[in-house]
Amino acid sequence: MLRSAFFIVLLCALALPLAGFAQTPAADKEDRASIAAPISPQVVDAEAAIVKADWKTAASILTPWLVAHPDDAKALFDAAYVADAQNRVDDATALYRRSVQANPRSFEAHLSLGLLLARQGNIEDARPELAVATTLDAGTDGAPLKARAWRALAEIDRPAAGKLGDTTEASDDLLEALKLSPETPADTLLAASLAEQAGELGAAEKAYRRLLASDPKSAPANAGLAHLLIAHKQYPEAETLLRGALLQSPDDPPLTAQLATVLAAQNKAEALPLIQKLHDAHPTDAAITRMLAEMLVESGDAAASDRLYIALLAASPADPELLVDHGQNLIRLLKYPEAFAVFNKVTQLAPNNADAWSGLAFAASKTAQPSVTLHALTQRSKFLPEVASSYFLWAISYDALHQNAAAATYYHHFIEADAGKLPNQEWQAKQRLLILEK
Repeated sequence: MLRSAFFIVLLCALALPLAGFAQTPAADKEDRASIAAPISPQVVDAEAAIVKADWKTAASILTPWLVAHPDDAKALFDAAYVADAQNRVDDATALYRRSVQANPRSFEAHLSLGLLLARQGNIEDARPELAVATTLDAGTDGAPLKARAWRALAEIDRPAAGKLGDTTEASDDLLEALKLSPETPADTLLAASLAEQAGELGAAEKAYRRLLASDPKSAPANAGLAHLLIAHKQYPEAETLLRGALLQSPDDPPLTAQLATVLAAQNKAEALPLIQKLHDAHPTDAAITRMLAEMLVESGDAAASDRLYIALLAASPADPELLVDHGQNLIRLLKYPEAFAVFNKVTQLAPNNADAWSGLAFAASKTAQPSVTLHALTQRSKFLPEVASSYFLWAISYDALHQNAAAATYYHHFIEADAGKLPNQEWQAKQRLLILEK
């Protein structure tokens, strides 16, 4: 007899790596006949102990029984379930696999094995087990459990941080689950997230708002809706939403970080102390530390910002983005030789990083290395269009190398692109043109 109360719930927030596998055809009548085979009295007694969560008694019955009957699919499943409940993961996995082998058409064995493997992050093996489960007969009361299999597949198939995915496939999985059981708040959140990832922002917003209408305290729904509002630069509405959400969940890190972002976007002084307080509460959180570093730069405190980047780099010394941010702070602090060394390192680590080439070009110019500046500008131009400041670097570098025609050409490009925004450099360019074109 299938015992839905005993199945372990797959955590919906788990970020799982991608694995795609074909589904197995549904069981036919002959295959189902083996599932209906009589259950031995020993297994009946073991299941009675399982219902009482008496794992020791159940195991004491099942272990000797399986020694004598190693291919009893029902006993193997029950033994696997007992091991699973006792957190003996390796034993449970092995026993679930044997149960599936003994009866390939057992819905409960495929489902439980798939969920267990998914909890362990073994998606390459978990997905096909869950896919098979969706094709099998779950019994007259098995619809909620089959819906669980579809929901687990949706979590596996969705794109997430650090993995690829397919929003269409994940959405289809979720729709199959909703055919079998009512929509849950987790389903609504998943649907909203999938719509957002697919670029269907209107549908995502409706889903978040629908959930908040029934559960205004839902931190994930508030965070999701706030993310959309921030993306649309609807900062006042996002601020109101986040302040209300934080009344329900004070000091919630994602909500607090979002509020700080919104306040900073509106140039409100409250942003910096808010993120500083969050950092004090979570000093080892790299994302919060980086956010504080960025806000300190915006506030004009490059030195304090750079101390944070140096701390982050101690843990991730080859992170190109951190190195670029560190190098830019060194430029702000007028530490040009140090900045040159940092940007030179980044261009070797990440030769496709346009910001690294921009930084190297500027630092090389400030350290009187015009040939390096020209090389860096050449590399930068592969990724970014020219702007007034890059034209100026081209011009002064060619000028320093006495390549007068090229220098004059780029001085003209600079004056045209700048349109009076950098008056001191424009004056310099015009003075040099008077000499170069004399």
